[in-house]
Amino acid sequence: MQKRRLGRTDLSIAPLVLGGNVFGWTADEKTSFDLLDRFVDAGLNAIDTADSYSRWIAGHQGGESETIIGRWMKNRGNRDKVVVITKVGSDMGQGKRDLSAAYIEKAIDASLKRLQVDSVDLYLSHWPDPATPYEETLGAYQKLLDKGKIRYAGASNVDAAQLRAALDVASLRGLPRYEVLQPEYNLYDRSSFDGPLRDLCVTEDIGVITYFSLAKGFLSGKYRSEADLGKSPRGGGVKGYLNTRGMRILSALDAVSARHSAKPAEVALAWVMARPGVTAPIASATTLDQLDSLVHAASLQLSPDDIAELDKASA
Repeated sequence: MQKRRLGRTDLSIAPLVLGGNVFGWTADEKTSFDLLDRFVDAGLNAIDTADSYSRWIAGHQGGESETIIGRWMKNRGNRDKVVVITKVGSDMGQGKRDLSAAYIEKAIDASLKRLQVDSVDLYLSHWPDPATPYEETLGAYQKLLDKGKIRYAGASNVDAAQLRAALDVASLRGLPRYEVLQPEYNLYDRSSFDGPLRDLCVTEDIGVITYFSLAKGFLSGKYRSEADLGKSPRGGGVKGYLNTRGMRILSALDAVSARHSAKPAEVALAWVMARPGVTAPIASATTLDQLDSLVHAASLQLSPDDIAELDKASA
C-alpha cells in the first residue's frame, strides 16, 4: 500500500484511516478485533479514535474505543505497525469542552492507560476551547512532547482564522504548532474546508485527515429515501442529505461506480483521496465486507473525467 507523508511529520500513512468511533458501539470487541486485523493485514496502518468515543451511548463513560484498540494492540503485539491518533477536549463529564493545561495533562494519562501504550503518534485538540488561550494549550503539548507522551499535535473542527491564530502563537512563542488538521469533509459537505482553510493547510504543509468522509453514511448509497433511514443506528443523521443535490450526487456516484465496477462509497472515498491538500479520509466499518470495501477504495484511481463529473454534481 503506497504511503503518504502526513504534513511535515515523519508519520507515513496509507491513504485511508480507519475510524474507531464504532468500536464498543456498533462493533463489539470481537468484531472490532477482526476489523482491525483485516485492516492491517491489507497494508493500512493509521487508526483514529478519541477519548470521548462512545460517550453518546447510554451507560458509556467514554474511552470504550481506546480501550478496545489498546487490548487489540496488546494482544497482537503490533504497536510498532500502527499509527495511533486520538483526541482530547470533548466533554468527558466536566460539563464543557476543555483544552486547559491541567485537563490535558490528566486526559493524556487516561488515554495512554486505556490504549496500553507509552505514547500516541498524533494528539488532536478535538474542539476549540474559547476559554483557554492557544499559548496554554500548545504549552501543554510541549510538555507532553518533552515527556515522550505524544509525537505530534494537531487540531480538529477549527476554521481558517482559528488555525492561523494558533500557528501564529506557536511561531511567536516557540511552541509546537498544529501539524495535522482533521476537518469534516466529503463530496456533499465541502464548504468548510474548500477555500481558505484548505489553502492555509497547503501553504503551511499541514497534513489533513478528513472525518465524516462518507457524509455519515449517505454517500454509501444505501439511503435514498426516508424509508431507508432505519437501516442503521446512524440513519437518523442522514435525513438532511435527502434533497435534490444529494440525489444528484448519488446519481453521479452510481455512474462513476459502474465504470469502475466499484461501490459508491469506494468512489466517494477515492474522490476525497484525490483532493488537493488531503492526506487521507477517515472511514469506519462494522463488517468485514465493509472493511474490504475500504481497502479497495484505497487503491481506486479516478480519472480526471470521473472527478469532473463528481465535482459538477456536488456544486
